[in-house]
Amino acid sequence: MFRFFSKSPKIFCTFQVNRFIHKYIFNMEKAYLRHVENGSQFELTLKFSNPELRVDRLFNFNRKLEENIDTFSSRVASNIEKIVKKKNKKKSDAGEVGINIDVMVLLNNSEVSKDKTCEEIFQADNDIVLKIMGKEYKVIVNSPWVDKLSLPISILAGFPTYPTKFETVFTDKLLSQFTWSKSVDEKNWTIVGNDYIYQPQNEDINNYLKLTCIPKNEKFEGPVVECVSICRVEANPGKCPFETRHLFTQKRTKENELRIVTYNILADLYCDSDYTRTELHPYCPPYALEIDYRKQLFIKEIIGYNSDIICLQEVDRKVFEYDLNSVLSHLGYGSNFFTKGNEVAEGLALFYYKKKFSLVESHRFVFSEHISKDPIFSDIWEQIAKNENLAKRILDRSTTMQVNVLDVSNREEMLVVANTHLYFHPDADHIRLLHGGLAIRYLEHFINNLKEKTSKRVSLIFCGDFNSVPECGIFKLYTEGEVPKNFIDYHSNKDEVVTEVELKQPFVLASACGTPNYTNYTAQFQGCLDYIFYEKTNFEVTQVVPLPSHEEVTANTALPSFVFPSDHIALISDLKWL
Repeated sequence: MFRFFSKSPKIFCTFQVNRFIHKYIFNMEKAYLRHVENGSQFELTLKFSNPELRVDRLFNFNRKLEENIDTFSSRVASNIEKIVKKKNKKKSDAGEVGINIDVMVLLNNSEVSKDKTCEEIFQADNDIVLKIMGKEYKVIVNSPWVDKLSLPISILAGFPTYPTKFETVFTDKLLSQFTWSKSVDEKNWTIVGNDYIYQPQNEDINNYLKLTCIPKNEKFEGPVVECVSICRVEANPGKCPFETRHLFTQKRTKENELRIVTYNILADLYCDSDYTRTELHPYCPPYALEIDYRKQLFIKEIIGYNSDIICLQEVDRKVFEYDLNSVLSHLGYGSNFFTKGNEVAEGLALFYYKKKFSLVESHRFVFSEHISKDPIFSDIWEQIAKNENLAKRILDRSTTMQVNVLDVSNREEMLVVANTHLYFHPDADHIRLLHGGLAIRYLEHFINNLKEKTSKRVSLIFCGDFNSVPECGIFKLYTEGEVPKNFIDYHSNKDEVVTEVELKQPFVLASACGTPNYTNYTAQFQGCLDYIFYEKTNFEVTQVVPLPSHEEVTANTALPSFVFPSDHIALISDLKWL
């Protein structure tokens, strides 16, 4: 749906895209041309207005660069002529309208030869004018352009608000200009913010929000685009327990320290179902299970920790792209995201503060893709393969580990930051222990190879939701260095018993946050499943951010709730290099 109204010398154009509205404000004297990604086509957008012909609308053209100017001009004329005839049908039938849409392309004030190709003419450095019925349009090639702009469908006072979709071409977000306004009636607007992110205040409750963007790059400004929220700002749920935790993280760490967060944020993939609402979390109001509500909470929570390294699990692909990365990149974080194996739509995300780190390399390690093929696992696979049920089950798993190498700014240090989310099933202690053994062996070989390539000290930090309590084999393996072949975890499923697998690892690891009573708290289960493992030889712990009190966790029966966005609790620890 399009809606236009004049405001000389500019034109306002409104698009409705799905449930969101964004509005372009066009300069009448410009046409915007964009070379598309595949390199063989271009898009041209202009606003053609002629009161005599009763035409006032936006035209979009998608053409091939190889076609000549004559073909291009004819197509522009033909498309405009169709609209003119439609608008003037009665007059045309009566023979009262003679339509002649004259189109020409000028280069440096001279008409372009008709046999020239569009690719030859429509280049960024050329002075190009498109002339339609005597009206001249300056052609801006590869101008900043906003393809999609939308605002959230839930906005809470006191929580960060940002575009849920901000898709652009030829645009530098950091150079672009953003203005937030509020209005009760959508007519009279008051400016309230001028950044990509706006945190509504209590006085904004019951107001609509409008975001105005001027997309920019180093050379051009694109057409202004506006978007009005379809919802009003609502009251927030009151003080969330994580806001008390923020009191311990108000300042960023010193140059010789780093703050690490690990957090399973509960994927919408597992939360948006009748079973979840009625069986798993019946104590949680349905609205508080919606991702549009929960993401406001966990984004504010994550921002407030002022972390250097953030490892997240159960991250929906869309939440990473449109929410987490959109916001955190604006706040100075780099990122990396990998889905799990088997095309699962959620996965693992790393965010790192770019003032302290640069990303050297990242790897997606899907256990099932390596266990039977990689020589470093041959002794383990030999024993697994003896049990058909065990082999099938472990090869069917989508379990994945994310491995990132970070170079530390201004220090002779490198970090290998691993992040994983292990298999959850209650009868799978043996699977988790095997995956834990594979993970640490892979990291051992990876780090040894890395040390051969750098003179810097290389340290390991391993975060994640290991789905293993401290009594299980993974914690023993990582903190004590070995697990014997007769360990109890290997017998968690009588049909998949693991035999003759003794695991060892060389790192001197410890859990930065110790072993809390629980990091996961639901009505069905409570236990410590999440850890930040670090090398004791290279770091010391300088702070562990206290977990919420038991009274806070159980105030609404269990997690999640309207003040806890996940069934897990984030772990936060500060480490200091030794």
